[in-house]
Amino acid sequence: MTLVERFLKYVSFDTQSDGTSTTRPSTSGQTVFAEYLADELTAVGLEDVFLDGNGCLTATLPAHAARDGVPVIGFIAHMDTSPDMPGRNVKPHIVRYTGGELRLNAEPYIGMSPAIFPELNDYIGQELIVTDGTTLLGADDKAGIAAIVSAMQYLKAHPEIPHGKVRIAFTPDEEIGRGADDFDVARFGCEWAYTVDGGETGELEYENFNAAIARITITGRNVHPGYAKGKMINSTLVAMALNACLPAQQCPENTSGYEGFYHLTQINGTVEKTTLTYLIRDHDSLLFEDKKRHLLDVVRQLNEKYPDSIRIDIRDQYYNMYAILSSRREIIELAAQAMQSVGVTPRIRPIRGGTDGARLSFAGLPCPNLFTGGLNFHGRYEFLPVRSLEKSMETVIRIIRSVEEKIHETIKL
Repeated sequence: MTLVERFLKYVSFDTQSDGTSTTRPSTSGQTVFAEYLADELTAVGLEDVFLDGNGCLTATLPAHAARDGVPVIGFIAHMDTSPDMPGRNVKPHIVRYTGGELRLNAEPYIGMSPAIFPELNDYIGQELIVTDGTTLLGADDKAGIAAIVSAMQYLKAHPEIPHGKVRIAFTPDEEIGRGADDFDVARFGCEWAYTVDGGETGELEYENFNAAIARITITGRNVHPGYAKGKMINSTLVAMALNACLPAQQCPENTSGYEGFYHLTQINGTVEKTTLTYLIRDHDSLLFEDKKRHLLDVVRQLNEKYPDSIRIDIRDQYYNMYAILSSRREIIELAAQAMQSVGVTPRIRPIRGGTDGARLSFAGLPCPNLFTGGLNFHGRYEFLPVRSLEKSMETVIRIIRSVEEKIHETIKL
């Protein structure tokens, strides 16, 4: 099976995660996909293939002709896709992009224009894998899984290439923040690992958001509107007042780079009761704490006006892995050099999001993030350049080879 064929097979599995579910994994489709992958890894020739009771799949590429002392490293990707957009019955197709508006679907018409998505201009003349515009594609992160599995297959097929022991892991529920909940770092047994979960070609990331989720419940008082004066508390209007107290420019659509935000992801309400869910994000830990504190202050002030009407629960999700990886620059440099050796220019930038690697880094497994090549994740306009996916696979192979080659060099591995 070729790399592209493998990816196209993977996106046929419906693996959306569900943040409201209490099961592990959160959806049965992830288990079905994990079982398929377990069989495939065995067929490829990997060893110690193990699917645990929480839906995490691990396997081993044994060392081959490597010198003593080669560190065990790992590669990690996640099996679930985002619940933000339908992921069932994905209809991928490959187009050669020649410029201008790219038609995804004729009826109803769905198109993607470089006027809105200027990154398309970087891929003129290339083959792109796209959807029909009614679902996401699933490159986040099935492209990462395809790159890793294909790299393992390549190394098994080329026994003349010496390499150390490599561990791989495919996790469930990353998109809902649970990917590392039950990850057994000790059993994984690596000195460090890389998540293959990034975007465009060359992305190499070791900084990410500090992240929290805030769930707010506003209890109103419903009275017949004809007799409501001095009695009614309209919880939807209180919700609007609360949101108006947050900085207007600190939202995803108005921020970039290292700028943090409040992101209202869900609101449901009636006069009697309204619930809101916010994501709170910032790379700077002090600004992150300020954002949480500000939201608590807003709730406190509104509760003074509407006594005991608002409840808020804020839960931290993950933290900026820079705190861990800033002291492991050698594994960042190793990845950057690997990219350059396969003709890719590294693009070191902060993640405006998070990966399993953020939590795993704090759990004792330093874990920078590598590109998959995909763009516009989590929506109908997601696409994956074939050449970029190939470079992702080549980068994984090159890193594995470099670890063995550098074992006697001065770089501290």
